[in-house]
Amino acid sequence: MITTLVGKTFLKAYNEKYNISHSAKSFFTEVYFELFFNHPKYMQWITNSPFVQMKTGQKPEKLSPEDRKAKLEELFSKVENESPDASFALGYPAAEGKEYASTSGLVSDVNTATDKEDVYYSWIGSGLGIGVAGGYNILINDPIITMETFEGWIYYRKYLNEPTLDRLRGNQINTWNGQWLTYKLGQDYREDFDFARLHAEDFFTVSSNLIEANTVNWSNLFFSLSQLYPSKTLNTYIYSFGQTNKTIGFIPMYLKAGNELKEVFKQIFKKESTSFKTKEFQALFGMHIKRACELGNIGLHALRPENLRKHMDENKNISFKKEGDIIIYQSYKTWLIAMLSKNKEEILDYTSELALLIQRYRAGAKGTDRKNIIENDLFGAKTKRVFLEGLTKMLPGIGNNETIAIKKLRDDVHLMTNEEFTYFNTLLKFDYAILEK
Repeated sequence: MITTLVGKTFLKAYNEKYNISHSAKSFFTEVYFELFFNHPKYMQWITNSPFVQMKTGQKPEKLSPEDRKAKLEELFSKVENESPDASFALGYPAAEGKEYASTSGLVSDVNTATDKEDVYYSWIGSGLGIGVAGGYNILINDPIITMETFEGWIYYRKYLNEPTLDRLRGNQINTWNGQWLTYKLGQDYREDFDFARLHAEDFFTVSSNLIEANTVNWSNLFFSLSQLYPSKTLNTYIYSFGQTNKTIGFIPMYLKAGNELKEVFKQIFKKESTSFKTKEFQALFGMHIKRACELGNIGLHALRPENLRKHMDENKNISFKKEGDIIIYQSYKTWLIAMLSKNKEEILDYTSELALLIQRYRAGAKGTDRKNIIENDLFGAKTKRVFLEGLTKMLPGIGNNETIAIKKLRDDVHLMTNEEFTYFNTLLKFDYAILEK
């Protein structure tokens, strides 16, 4: 199981770093249990596990040290005497495959022997799951990433035990991991951080009776991981364990795409180049994690800004009436240029120049005829044929020099793939809109 594999990768790195020789069981007993369960507030809630099955009158926050130790011994007993199931071997199928199918993950009819150590590894691996918005966790079988995630466990436990933070919610280790890893590997990390600093980084939602960790956008995590590995491809496992388990499977993550977007942004918006560092701007990129996984990999396509699709499918433009419209435009233009196969610098100048030409054409006559050609035949075109017909309609109303530019545009569009044409026309539409405003 993937939880076991990730647990093994982590423990090997942990033992090497600290020059010790923990087995999976000894690490679980001396480190994992002490951090996660040997406190009034748990860090993790595993349905049907010994740690959450309470006897009459018991509550997790009221358990004595002896009670908690008894639950640990119960887990030991299960590992020693029972066949692994999802109640104590995390990521494994439920005890009754048919009856509890909705709570099983990674179910197979191939019988495989399970080492007792693998059960403890599965707990360790599950604690390393990285929660992202959309209700999914990501497991990455990488020693550096798992060690960085482990470092965050210590801080989560520290804050859970802090008397002044008694409202902080427990059982959010995977959500915490997502926030922690995004911050730790990101550009704004500071070694002297405190709770106030993390709150400013949007780690938490704070109310009068509750403090809880927010789930991080997967795009924010993606950009932070690209800081660590600028050009690496990570093979990730994406899943959700809960009342109903969801298994998306193994999805490659192309981190090079994150840095490509950053470079394109710097080329286009030189004066605002530092704004790409902000979590708010990075969060504009990325479709829903489930939709992203349906592409088969997480790269440039998956980083498409969430609301850009409606501008590509419908004849809608950005109004530039709202305060945040310029920032949204910048994210859209960055992604569209990154997706076009032509030289990126040529594209950013080319569409701006064409937008000026179209604007001059529109201003050269009264009435709505030219406006309609621009909005319906050019920007409203769903196919290259309709767009090229629109260019033909423009020819009588432009000068000789501009005719050369229109003919070049005609030739360029003819050579584009249908996908490239959609991106190019959307970009041209945005550049025209911002000139108009």
